[in-house]
Amino acid sequence: MIDTTNINDLIGADVYGSDDEKIGSVGQVYVDAEAQTPTWVTIKTGLFGTSETFAPLDDASFDGYQVRVAYPKDTVKDAPRIDSDGEISREEEDALYTYYGNGTAAPDAALYDQDTDRGNAAPRDTEGYDTSGPTTGDAMTRSEEQLHVGTEKVETGRARLRKHIVTEQVTKTVPVSHEEITVTREPITDANLGDAMTGGELTSEEHEVVLTGERVVTSKETVPVERVRLGTETVTDQQQVTEDVSHEEIELIDPDADSTPSK
Repeated sequence: MIDTTNINDLIGADVYGSDDEKIGSVGQVYVDAEAQTPTWVTIKTGLFGTSETFAPLDDASFDGYQVRVAYPKDTVKDAPRIDSDGEISREEEDALYTYYGNGTAAPDAALYDQDTDRGNAAPRDTEGYDTSGPTTGDAMTRSEEQLHVGTEKVETGRARLRKHIVTEQVTKTVPVSHEEITVTREPITDANLGDAMTGGELTSEEHEVVLTGERVVTSKETVPVERVRLGTETVTDQQQVTEDVSHEEIELIDPDADSTPSK
């Protein structure tokens, strides 16, 4: 249960939704003016916590490190935007109750930032705890802003593999054989005289020889040649972040000394 005993511990704690998704960190705690119980918190979201959204503490839990609200991350981030500058007006409170569906504001109750006197709005974007004043003794608290820089993973682009057909000409040289006519003349000798004297003395005749030759025949075959896989690798670059941070300084004002106040 979250009560007034652990309000200060809530500041800066990580906030998770009912879907176990991290929403951000607690920026401010709003307390019921009459009951003095924590009722709402603002949650810093975005890369540097520059945006704040309200979430109710109904059914929320706090283990000393993390706050877990009873609503999923998307529901909280889409809540109505209300200036977190001190006291919440009745209309703003009603708008939050209507959005979350967790009841209505009490007729005579008001919500105000637990670091703000009721009815006096604290300066915007102010953190820390100023305990100075006429009733705080002889000491005051000096606060300063600290810059917290983090990273978040975002989509920077997409790549895909696509296969298409490219036609190119391939030239190869192959040996091709063919037959050609040759004429051989032999003188008549005793060895071929018998063949030469067969047949008539004078005749007309023809001899036919069939010529053969090779011709080029082509065929194509599709074969796998390689596998291409799409992957990613992480490359780390160094980036500089510049932000303005404020701090408080305490100076001594000596009414008896006519000089510049010392810091």
